[in-house]
Amino acid sequence: MAILTVRLTEEEARMLARRSRSAGMKKASFVRKLIREQPFETAADVLADARKRMGDVRLRVTRR
Repeated sequence: MAILTVRLTEEEARMLARRSRSAGMKKASFVRKLIREQPFETAADVLADARKRMGDVRLRVTRR
């Protein structure tokens, strides 16, 4: 089995911990799940994913 090592900032580690907790998974399991997801290849893929997630209160858009 290959081992993947990723360096995270403290903020990224907190975000990972928060997202894995909300998914009810351990951090390593959550990262494996993210790695296995299908990547976006076209803008149509992004739009299809966005339509699927519309109305999900866990997602938010922040203004910069």
